[in-house]
Amino acid sequence: MRSAPLKALKPWFQTIEDVGPGFDCSELFGNSHPVVLDIGCGRGLFLVNASADNPRINYLGLEIDYCEGRRAATRLLKRKQSNARVLGGDCRIVLSKLLPPASVSAAHVYFPDPWWKTRHRKRRLFTKDFVTLLARIVQPCGCVHSWSDVAEYFDVICGLMDEHPDFCEMTAPVEREPQHDMDYRTSFERKKRRQGFPVYRGRWQRRHE
Repeated sequence: MRSAPLKALKPWFQTIEDVGPGFDCSELFGNSHPVVLDIGCGRGLFLVNASADNPRINYLGLEIDYCEGRRAATRLLKRKQSNARVLGGDCRIVLSKLLPPASVSAAHVYFPDPWWKTRHRKRRLFTKDFVTLLARIVQPCGCVHSWSDVAEYFDVICGLMDEHPDFCEMTAPVEREPQHDMDYRTSFERKKRRQGFPVYRGRWQRRHE
């Protein structure tokens, strides 16, 4: 039996193949407002909340899982949120080839996959090369935010960020009590906090050149 055609979600969801090498955030959003990245945006709770709270900031979610990316885009489409978009594809390609240097004001990386097995850890997102890519695209004085529920992986993230000469550690946001079911940074944070797991939070600022 033939599967149903995918719902058209442009411009809320596009792939890196759609946008090509001439990708331009000002064309994507139709303005020159500051751009914030949500790397691994999943189902888009952060995109939905943050873009609603900050209408003069553009939010670009990057998601390698097209199904999850389309779910996030569907939420944005329902709300007609013009300052949030999802781009499907490998974030490393976006950071290294599509985005110009110093083109985003902040990057958020929440709950990256820990790849538990030792033989799989080479697949982890955070590496020296990835942090160098973050340094490439985040503007001076811009910030990188990363949270994890895995203490060991969070220590790795902190080590990589702290050791990079272009970043300095800042005070991390404190945990607060949610006011309602959607008042979490991500759906994964909601799940883990309800299960009683601690969440580790980090924030780093891009130094001046």
